[in-house]
Amino acid sequence: MPKFLAIHPVGSEMTLEAGTPLAQSIKAHLTADAYWIRSYYAPEAGALYCLWDATDAEAIAQVLSKAAPDLPTEGPYKIDMYLHSEDFR
Repeated sequence: MPKFLAIHPVGSEMTLEAGTPLAQSIKAHLTADAYWIRSYYAPEAGALYCLWDATDAEAIAQVLSKAAPDLPTEGPYKIDMYLHSEDFR
């Protein structure tokens, strides 16, 4: 299944406590066509970077529109190349 990156400009003050209900809602709305893998928060950039497995970007957009309609989202962007440092040993 293709991988996608969704970027959420959430600001530099996000906390685990504030993000937990959002994450729980997204988890509850996942489908066989769109599955959230993990997220990385970079407060300096004010952004949450989320990695997804999905059939296409629209499947992710549908999950987010139901689970987190007020969450600002850039993308999702299809990841064409996935590199790991261990690939270059």
